[in-house]
Amino acid sequence: MGIRELHRQFVEKRVSVSEVVRGYIDRIRKSRLNAYITVFEEEALECAKRVDDKIACGDKVGILEGIPVAVKDNICVKGYPTTCGSKILERFVPPYDATVVERLKQQGVIMLGKTNMDEFAMGSSNEYSYFGPTLNPIDEERVPGGSSGGSAAAVGAGEALVALGSDTGGSIRLPAAYCGVVGLKPTYGRVSRYGLVAFASSLDQIGPIAGEVEDVAILLQVIAGFDERDSTSLDAEVPNYLEEMQGEVSGWRIGLPKEYWGEGIDDAIKATVRDAVREWEKLGVRVKEISLPHTKYAIPTYYLIATAEASSNLARYDGIRYGLSCDGGTTQEVHVNTRTEGFGDEVKRRIMLGTFALKAGYKEEYYLKATQVRELIRGDFMKAFEEVDLMVTPTAPVLPFKLGERVKDPLAMYIVDVLTVGVNLAGLPAISIPYGEVEGLPVGVQIIGPFLGESKILRLAYALERVTR
Repeated sequence: MGIRELHRQFVEKRVSVSEVVRGYIDRIRKSRLNAYITVFEEEALECAKRVDDKIACGDKVGILEGIPVAVKDNICVKGYPTTCGSKILERFVPPYDATVVERLKQQGVIMLGKTNMDEFAMGSSNEYSYFGPTLNPIDEERVPGGSSGGSAAAVGAGEALVALGSDTGGSIRLPAAYCGVVGLKPTYGRVSRYGLVAFASSLDQIGPIAGEVEDVAILLQVIAGFDERDSTSLDAEVPNYLEEMQGEVSGWRIGLPKEYWGEGIDDAIKATVRDAVREWEKLGVRVKEISLPHTKYAIPTYYLIATAEASSNLARYDGIRYGLSCDGGTTQEVHVNTRTEGFGDEVKRRIMLGTFALKAGYKEEYYLKATQVRELIRGDFMKAFEEVDLMVTPTAPVLPFKLGERVKDPLAMYIVDVLTVGVNLAGLPAISIPYGEVEGLPVGVQIIGPFLGESKILRLAYALERVTR
C-alpha cells in the first residue's frame, strides 16, 4: 500500500492513523533487523491521535498527514538523539530540525524514529554502526547495503512506509537495490542539507526511499526547493513531479555506458538489467551504447575527495564542544582520548587517509589532482547527455553479500560503490528501482539523469514499474 492508498483509507475511516502507527511500532519492537536506533513511540502515537481527531471532525487532511516516516540518524530531529551511528554522538540531541524534517512535519507526517546507518555514513554494508549491523529484510544473513541500510531495510520490511536517507557515493541507491525498494539521490543542491551531519560536503545529498516510484515523487515534492540556510541550495523552481512522471517515454534515448557493463559486474545482474532495458524498448525508447571514458578514475577520485572532506568535517568532534568527552590531563589529551574511543575503525581509517591527502606537500599531488579529475568525470556526463536523455546501468556490481564477508577488506568494500560514486562526483540525480531477482535476491536498475533531471528519471522509472508490477 502506497501513500495515496493509505491516505484514502484514512479519509474513508477504514483504518485509523493510530492503528497503523501502533502496527508499525509493534513490528519494529518485534523485529530482528536492527533497522532503528531510536523509536519515537510516545510522540508518534500522540501525533496519530491528533490526525484521527481531525478526521473525526470532518476537517480536510493533506496526502501526507498521518503517513509514517523513518529518518536516517544523521538527519537532525529536534529533541531526539542524532547519533550518526557513532559512539562519539551517542548522547547528542539537536536543538533544531533539519529543513527536510521541518518540511515533512509541516505536512503532518508521523515520525516513527531514527534509522541505523554506517557510522557517519562511511560504509556500503551497514556493518560499521556502533549500534550493531542492520540485517537485510529479504535474507537476514546478508547486508542491506549502506550507509542508509536502516532506512531501506525499514521500508523493505514494512517497518516504515517511506524513509529519508542520505547519499554521498551511493548510500541511498545501494541499500534500495539490496532491499528491493526505490531510492532517489537528487541533484546536488536540489534538497537542503541544513541539519544533515556532514560527511563530505561537496557530495552529500538527502533523498527519499519508498516501496514505489510514486511515493518517492510525493516525498521529493515536499523536501525539494531552495533553502537560504544551505549555501549550496539551488534557487530553482520545483516542478510537479507527480504530474510530470505520468507522461510517455516513446522516442526517448537511453544510453548504456559501456564502462558500467564490463568486467567486475555480475553477469546475472547485467542480464537482468538488460531485460529491463528491453521492456523500455517495447515502450518506444531507443537505446545506444555510450562511453564515459574517465569512469576508471571514479573510485580513487571519490575516496580522495570524500576522505579529505571527512577529515576536515570530523575535526569538530574534539571532546570539548559537544558529544563524547574523555578525561585527559591536557586539552590535547582530551582531544586524542575522545577521538580514539569515540570513532570506529572505518571512520579512523578515512580520517587518516583524508588527513594525509591534505597534508602539506601532498595536497597538490592527491586532493587537488582529484578535484581536477572530478571535472573530467563531470565533463564525460555532460557530453554524453548531448546524445541521450538518460542513462541506465546496474546499481550494484554484486548481489547482497553475506554479513562479515567484506568487512575486513576495505578495498573489496569500496569497490561495491563503483557504479554509484560517479553520479555524486558529477552532482547529478539518479534512482535505483527494483527489477527481477537473481538467486532469490533483488536486482537494482539505476537510471541517471542530467542536471535537475529528476522528472525524467521518475517518468522512466514509473513507466517500467507500471508494466512490471
